[in-house]
Amino acid sequence: MRHHISLEYAGIRVDPVYRNLAPAKLYEHIVRQEPAAIVDSGAIAIRSGDKTGRSPADKRLVEHPDSIRDIWWGPVNIELDRHTYLVNRERAIDFLNTRDHLYVLDGYAGWDPDRRIKVRVVCSRAYHALFMHNMLIRVPEEDLPNFGEPDYTLFNAGEFPCNRLTSHMTSKTSVDISFEDREMVILGTAYAGEMKKGVFTIMNYLMPKQHVLSMHCSANEGEAGDVTLFFGLSGTGKTALSSDPRRRLIGDDEHGWGDRGVFNIEGGCYAKVANLSRKAEPEIYDAIRYGTILENVVYDEVTRAVDFADASITVNTRASYPIEYVANAKIPCVGGHPSNIVFLTYDAFGVLPPVAKLTPGQAMYHFISGYTARVAGAEQGVKEPEATFSACLGAAFMVWPPGKYAELLAEKMREHDADSWLVNTGLTGGPYGVGKRIALRRTRRIIDAIHDKSLREEPVRADPVFGFAVPTACPGLPAELLSPRATWADPAAYDEQARALAKRFAENFERYRAAASPEMLAGGPVLP
Repeated sequence: MRHHISLEYAGIRVDPVYRNLAPAKLYEHIVRQEPAAIVDSGAIAIRSGDKTGRSPADKRLVEHPDSIRDIWWGPVNIELDRHTYLVNRERAIDFLNTRDHLYVLDGYAGWDPDRRIKVRVVCSRAYHALFMHNMLIRVPEEDLPNFGEPDYTLFNAGEFPCNRLTSHMTSKTSVDISFEDREMVILGTAYAGEMKKGVFTIMNYLMPKQHVLSMHCSANEGEAGDVTLFFGLSGTGKTALSSDPRRRLIGDDEHGWGDRGVFNIEGGCYAKVANLSRKAEPEIYDAIRYGTILENVVYDEVTRAVDFADASITVNTRASYPIEYVANAKIPCVGGHPSNIVFLTYDAFGVLPPVAKLTPGQAMYHFISGYTARVAGAEQGVKEPEATFSACLGAAFMVWPPGKYAELLAEKMREHDADSWLVNTGLTGGPYGVGKRIALRRTRRIIDAIHDKSLREEPVRADPVFGFAVPTACPGLPAELLSPRATWADPAAYDEQARALAKRFAENFERYRAAASPEMLAGGPVLP
């Protein structure tokens, strides 16, 4: 049959195996098999299971002589011997063989046809098949017969735990990637985001080998074809600022920068929907319709209306939908070389200016630092602001040492004359508890001034601690906002806070200092 496939080659003897079913068919399977519901927007709401987020402490990479010297080993990339990997793989295959039927989803990762890889997902839940239908680049129906052998295969047996007594296992969950076997195995977690980020991890290993910079960022394009990249950790405004009705969205989370320009790695978006409203985020709100998966949301049992403010299941409520559901998406999701690179940070200490121009060395330094701050109420257990650093603004998915990505970034910035900016969406007028968050409309005005190039023409001053160039004026903004020291009631207290934050930067960067270039080192703050 057209949508059946054999997996005998992988040791899986289940029949039938449904391949690339249409969303309508997957809807039918989901509502028959799962505690799921079709909500009033037409989206399908479902629970992911015990895990409502990723399990980074359980991710493992298989040690192999061909890649062992490439990988940034440590708490992000934890090693796994090949024997243990094969034990986990067999456990996954054995579980899949107990199912009455399975699903296969074949798709692409990477919109650049010269850089894309073919990915096959083997899973037991229609929910996971629909999720990856949304998140991978969809193969046209007429091209499926010629898809051929996949470059990578994901065996998702997440409903079955790993054996905790097996070497290297720390919980019932294990997410294992073998670059040499070109496989990924998932045990002990049904959270669908593990598949998405697993593919991203694979691309983060493969792309730099082809001199392509893989990036955890969003990207959009103006009417003149100018591309902007937005790097930022959770809570910095990456999604809100890249969603601009006057610009076309290339992608919201994962990209590559190659010889021809920027390309999206994914075929869909995986957006947070906590407290979602049409007024604040219309692009995401309007994308929640037939074909969209809503994970772990609360809805009215009678009306099927979703309560996006209800976080009783998890604060990490999500929506997965094809990128073409975004009204201003650019299809195919490719663009030219970036004109602007924006590093977003939420500075809860009130030290960093709303915007600063960076040199290539400073861009590398801040890219590797990946600074933002966590504040009370945002995460459990956080009572005071905490500086947090994530290398390359996505350390959890990086495979090579961070310097590899930073050097590629600087090289491409120079080659294509891209400007880089640090934009603080955090506090002004004082630290947490005193200062106020910089209004989104003012940050949008800064981004507008970057795009229309007017900010490049404004005079600048050198920040005495961090060294970057701070514009002294921006059209539509009060001048005092651009000088954070001037917004503090006590300038001496500001100076003390600035030195304290610079010290945190320096302490964090010590782990990268030995491999850093002189230019990168010169891009950091100046400490007394």
